[in-house]
Amino acid sequence: MSSMEQERKTVKLGDETVQRGSGGETHQTAHGDVPTLTTQQGVPVADDQNSLKAGARGPTLMEDFHFREKMFHFDHERIPERVVHARGYGAHGFFELTHSLSDITRADVLQRVGERVPAFVRFSTVAGAKGSSDLARDARGFAVKLYTKEGNWDIVGNNIPVFFIQDAMKFPDMVHAVKEEPDRAFPQAQSAHDNFWDFISLSPESMNMIMWVMSDRGIPRSFRFMEGFAVHTFRFVTADGKSTYAKFHWKPKQGLQSVVWNEAVKINGADPDFHRRDLWHAIQNGDYPEWELGVQLFDDAFADSFDFDILDATKLIPEELVPVKPVGRLVLDRMVDNFFAETEQVAFCTQNVVPGIDFTNDPLLQGRNFSYLDTQLKRLGGPNFTHIPINAPKCPFHTLQQDGHGAMHNPKGRVNYEPNSWGGAAGGPRENPQKGYTSYPDAIEGRKERVRSEKFADHYSQARQYYISQTEVEQTHIQQAITFELSKVETPAIRARVVSHLLNIDKGLAQAVADGLGLEKLPEAAPPARAPVDLPPSAALSIIKNGPESFAGRKVGVLITNGADDAILDALEKAASAEKFDLELVAPQIGGIKTAGGRHVPAGQRVPGGPSVLYDAVVLLPSEEGGKQLAKDADAKDFVSDAFAHAKFIGYVPAAAPLLAKAGVTEDAHDNGVIAIQKATDIAGFIKTCRALRFWDREAKVHTV
Repeated sequence: MSSMEQERKTVKLGDETVQRGSGGETHQTAHGDVPTLTTQQGVPVADDQNSLKAGARGPTLMEDFHFREKMFHFDHERIPERVVHARGYGAHGFFELTHSLSDITRADVLQRVGERVPAFVRFSTVAGAKGSSDLARDARGFAVKLYTKEGNWDIVGNNIPVFFIQDAMKFPDMVHAVKEEPDRAFPQAQSAHDNFWDFISLSPESMNMIMWVMSDRGIPRSFRFMEGFAVHTFRFVTADGKSTYAKFHWKPKQGLQSVVWNEAVKINGADPDFHRRDLWHAIQNGDYPEWELGVQLFDDAFADSFDFDILDATKLIPEELVPVKPVGRLVLDRMVDNFFAETEQVAFCTQNVVPGIDFTNDPLLQGRNFSYLDTQLKRLGGPNFTHIPINAPKCPFHTLQQDGHGAMHNPKGRVNYEPNSWGGAAGGPRENPQKGYTSYPDAIEGRKERVRSEKFADHYSQARQYYISQTEVEQTHIQQAITFELSKVETPAIRARVVSHLLNIDKGLAQAVADGLGLEKLPEAAPPARAPVDLPPSAALSIIKNGPESFAGRKVGVLITNGADDAILDALEKAASAEKFDLELVAPQIGGIKTAGGRHVPAGQRVPGGPSVLYDAVVLLPSEEGGKQLAKDADAKDFVSDAFAHAKFIGYVPAAAPLLAKAGVTEDAHDNGVIAIQKATDIAGFIKTCRALRFWDREAKVHTV
């Protein structure tokens, strides 16, 4: 028996006997009429859970032909659409250094405070096709390309700092599971189906990510109001070879914000391009989105003392343990000239790093480094995708590569090889030991084996930490999200299996989901591969605890009719200018209205096309007659009832009372989030109240999901 087999533990999974590896991964083996998994060449596969590494924590080896074939086939499954992150939207901008890291890294872009380099950012959903909707519950891609003086640096991450899997070997399986089921081609851009939750229930390593994606992080208000993370641990390296570990964070200057699920469903119907439209209008209006780049820096001593392995992409390092050090700012200030030429053809690769940035042996990162180049080759038609302007470096570059599909430039002169005996410029470019990229000489020792580090095996502690770090409102959203998703799962055993994992995270969470599903009794808790530990809550993990200080960047919808009060409308317009939020009028006719003073004001939306889900707060500003007419209009009633159900702040003039009552917001239902506006001076107080974004105390009373 091999050492690999000796490390596995046998456990029961329903009627099936399976094995757990040293990292807690599930191994299901061939037996009876269950055939043996093979490669495409017919070679039997011994381990489909782990890539071949030099030691449990060592780098992935290129000779792993099973991983190579599996990833190669996966990368080429779709043309020309991306297999994942197909629905994306991008913008240009710049990165400006605010704090030098010259003592930590030789990376040129991180040396001189105040220096700017061009940047391009692409946001995306992960699971859906190009034609899917923006508000699907999903992780969001957050990919940044910095065009530095020493080449392109791609920081390719998500709006969530952890991931579903620990080893890139499992990436094709994870994506296959979350995509539409192959025999029926649905559901599109949804994880609420059997295949996904079956995979998750058999992959305990996914539990931390599940807490994140089932939280409000999975339905952000817009790209502008979400964080970005590089997910993996990288290295900073100085000119003299000193290494410091680094994790990258993008924190939005606008603060964090999400929507609620009922609202997301309706936004997808009202405006499936909601996130795209928001970014477009913000940049066109000069409200440039901005993020602060921060880094968590730590050394080997911290890595060795940390309860979890820094190479495990399903784990994060709490900010309370390692604070995030500000480094610079990312500003998006220009939309693309052509969506296809830039946003569609941009090619991000995790292996695109510059001198002073290096990789660690994170097996997911190692696999991504291999996979991304292969993906671009297929998607963009050949090896010369770097000749496309959006992908080309903006610094001088010189290679001896030639020909191939789409070649825009070849080496000049007779030399296309080296070494050569042609001196000077005629000899072409030469290597440069002083300036050139060098890898950190990490000492590697270990047997070639398919195995994970035992420190990868705790799958529940950080999931629990994330859950207890949320406010009560956010915890309720997680409970409701998992219940909703599992209610779409047709196989009872899968539902119960997921609940068995939730018991290791939080018993209250597991009970709430079980009650929502109608389980007669709780299942036994899933046996953990490594006993979870209690970790302290982290305030940085909550959206509500990290909301904005102002209402800037948000949008107010004003339901308005002919005869509206001029002074109040004027006060709203002045407040929008001062607080820097958008104001949009929703009127019975798109042509607009005439105020009581006779001023013609154009509308941004007609009532049926401007539901309140498109706004962060609403104001009801009809005339006396207009209020009576709106009270008879189904769309106007929905405008009010949805705003109330979604815990939004509602400002209203007395003439709107009939509409409020017809929408179910009677005087008995009024709360501190429904605010009377008697005169123009009341607007300032209303907008100040709106800075809290939602009146969460109402949500439990209206029972939305």
